[in-house]
Amino acid sequence: MANETNPVPARSDDSAGPDTAGLPLEAVVGPDEVSTEALRKAESYVEAEEGAANRLVGAAGLLTTGIAVVMSAFHLWAAYDIVPTQELRYIHVAFVLVLSYLLFPVAVRYRNRIRWWDVLPAIASVGIIAYALYGGDDFTDRATVPERWDVILGVVFIVLLLEATRRTTGPIMPVVSILFILYAMLGPHLPPPWTHRGYDFPRLVGHLFITLEGIFGVAVDVSATLIILFTIYGAFLNQSGAGKFFIDFSLALMGRKRNSAGRAVVLSSFLLGGPSGSGVATTVMIGTVAAPMLAKAGFSKNAAGGLLAAGGLGAILSPPVLGAAAFLIAEFLKISYLDVIWMATIPTCLYYFALLIMVELDAKRFGAKDVEFHQELTLGEMTRRYGFHFVSLLAVVVFMVIGYSPSLSVFYATLATFVLSFLRRDTALISFGRALSTAGPSLWQRLGFNASKLVRAMADGSIGAINAATTCACAGIVVGVVTLTGLGLKFSSIVIAYAGGSLLLTAIYTALIVWVIGLAVPVTASYIICAVIAAPALTKLGVPDFAAHMFIFYYAVLSEVSPPTALSPFAAAAITGGDPYKTTLQSWKYTLPAFLVPFVFVLDPDGVGLLLKIPPGGSWIDVISISIRAALGLAALSAAVQQWGLRRNRPVETVLYALSGLLLIFPTLIEAGAEALSGRDIEYTGTLGLAILVGVVIWQRMKPGVSAPVTT
Repeated sequence: MANETNPVPARSDDSAGPDTAGLPLEAVVGPDEVSTEALRKAESYVEAEEGAANRLVGAAGLLTTGIAVVMSAFHLWAAYDIVPTQELRYIHVAFVLVLSYLLFPVAVRYRNRIRWWDVLPAIASVGIIAYALYGGDDFTDRATVPERWDVILGVVFIVLLLEATRRTTGPIMPVVSILFILYAMLGPHLPPPWTHRGYDFPRLVGHLFITLEGIFGVAVDVSATLIILFTIYGAFLNQSGAGKFFIDFSLALMGRKRNSAGRAVVLSSFLLGGPSGSGVATTVMIGTVAAPMLAKAGFSKNAAGGLLAAGGLGAILSPPVLGAAAFLIAEFLKISYLDVIWMATIPTCLYYFALLIMVELDAKRFGAKDVEFHQELTLGEMTRRYGFHFVSLLAVVVFMVIGYSPSLSVFYATLATFVLSFLRRDTALISFGRALSTAGPSLWQRLGFNASKLVRAMADGSIGAINAATTCACAGIVVGVVTLTGLGLKFSSIVIAYAGGSLLLTAIYTALIVWVIGLAVPVTASYIICAVIAAPALTKLGVPDFAAHMFIFYYAVLSEVSPPTALSPFAAAAITGGDPYKTTLQSWKYTLPAFLVPFVFVLDPDGVGLLLKIPPGGSWIDVISISIRAALGLAALSAAVQQWGLRRNRPVETVLYALSGLLLIFPTLIEAGAEALSGRDIEYTGTLGLAILVGVVIWQRMKPGVSAPVTT
């Protein structure tokens, strides 16, 4: 992830350079490593997601690192001890705003130095938070009738928050927040059905700034109690070498067999979801190692980039960390985060299963070659030396299963990661022992004590949370306006009216709304906005609330790889030298079968089984049945999308594969359509889909046909 020390510097002219579109991938990335120029371009896309941070050295670097370390220490202490809700949220936002102004410049040309116009808003943010904390209960009691200074400082604070969000995530989210503020103020002047009573500035500022239902609402609570703890946990994993181990382990496990490169990308992306938690960062981390291997295997540059982006997307979907939006699901639904992990388990397995099938079929289409790579340790030696990283990765779930709260679980998991790092000298977060030289700038260094990894982990933990934290705080403006004006209920009624009361059309409209919003704002913001305005439409039509929120979460994540602009594919294209838009389409192709699964949550009564919930009147047999059926359906749809099964498909075989997949995944949808056309009761369409799939596979087995690889 991008931070203020030791990253790959981004350049203002990264888009310039030689045209590599006509070259094979191996010629672009080199035989064994990714070029520095490609890494610089990829880093620019990481910065587009996480903000273009300053690279600070000297006193400025020590200052910001010290603040970030103190912030992490405070939140770890808050996880272990009890800190009142209001104080925790206010202090969290104060830390976030200070680091946002010190680490993220007002414009790119002012990077790598702290200016006076960065320091003043940082000090003002702390001063306003101190004013709110000093006011205590008297301050919160004035929410409906705020005093003059409450309004003035509230307006200044909202402006400071909007500017901090612009610096860290870009202008879209602040603009959206301003539009919602205008909606709250201009209610009486809007046309029906958008009309509402309207709110004056003092009432609006009091609701957004003083109460715990606006800026300091649920989203900030999740950021302060979960998101930052998980970013600290991921930073500890990363600094202890877990990320490198997971990639090396994946490569060693897959061996040098045909398509080992593609399989290694799929496995490593799943394992890296914990240390990273970011789709773009995971794409870049894996791409730097796997891109040359994909080149040697014969993947074209666009196909390789699409696979890397699809793998990176899995980091946001994969337990135990998932993306920041997953923590919000638990808070919105008032359920345990462990419940969210369980609900995400089968969809995650289905996602990677479909991705693996797509990769295997791609390898057959392109005639993937065996890949030779340098391996210092055997799989057994690697596991014996560094296998403790798996314990660190699973510790969160283990502690939650035991009965600890999510925040306490991640605290103990972080502590376990710290302790386990000392099992190997090269992974220890603190090194001891006499140095090779008696000379050194400090007594600690002369004695051989080095805590730089620990300091870096503590700092990276806080810095990694800034993007999500500013998004959550800014999204609090949106949530506050929605709750104040009742926009959620109005919007759901409008969507249902346009859909004519049809659940299918309502689900399609909701997916489109989430997708469009996701093109402009980060995944976390997209989920928050759609959860408060779109989820009620689904629940009104009888969809369980947990299924509605998981549906929205998955389509918010889809924005990471959705045309026309998607950061993960663009970063992958920078590494492979491919065309960004063609790479985006390739990544969309890789993920398309798996992203049909969320419709099962809301359209099929048995679909909640994919979320590990027993369907009404059913049993665990139904959960197993629909999971197997969905897996077979995804395999069939993958064969249709790739136009390749046991061999290259004929057109009629592609149609049959697609029909089989739809019958297996959406039996109730097909039944409804068939019954409407025939006027008769039709059952067992899932069985028909299975029969078609088996029939096509047997036919291709008996009639091999032409199966030569296609030209890349």
